[in-house]
Amino acid sequence: MALDFVLFDLDGVIVDSRVPISSCMNQALEALGYPTEPEASLHQLIGPPLDSAFRGILEARGNSTGDVGALVAAYRERYASISLTHTELMPGMEEALDRLRPHFSLGVATAKPAAFARPILETLGLAGRFEAITGPPVTNSHFEAKTRTVERAREAIGQTQGVGAMVGDRDVDVVAGRGNGLRCVTVGWGIGDDAELLGAQPDYHASTPEDLVRWLMAV
Repeated sequence: MALDFVLFDLDGVIVDSRVPISSCMNQALEALGYPTEPEASLHQLIGPPLDSAFRGILEARGNSTGDVGALVAAYRERYASISLTHTELMPGMEEALDRLRPHFSLGVATAKPAAFARPILETLGLAGRFEAITGPPVTNSHFEAKTRTVERAREAIGQTQGVGAMVGDRDVDVVAGRGNGLRCVTVGWGIGDDAELLGAQPDYHASTPEDLVRWLMAV
């Protein structure tokens, strides 16, 4: 059955945000008196909600997780500006979106709050490619499950009944897509490694943006 719409994760799929995210995480840790982490180790925490990343860091060190909310707030204070100057477009994705847009409704479903996601895409000149840019609300006390974010993205583009696909770079994206009855595609240029992504059993694993477009157009 042909697809009606395609939803994209943001970080690791459309944009490369490893530098701003990891640097802001370390700045937040430092601001609250915690030791910083090697940036490469923080890259693997990109994708799931931010609170789970900070919670995992504190738990691994044997610390209380009582400062998770404060760490998230400190991170966001810095990220709001740094993300606009240090986030880069993934090579080939602008062209991929331009090829897909005439054929499908396109949307973004990201664990990043929409208040941060939209300005990033506007700065990169990509916001107009999407019918909706959906992410959780900005809050330090409630973190939305990715499955719910994907559900809201479907609602936002008016595709609650259509046939769609979710494109992501972490296993959580596959879980969220499956939870909404979507075809699931993982990409080989993001954060998740092949073992994680293939273990999630997506419908397809795209090696390049061109490969992604070819599969979506052929479904």
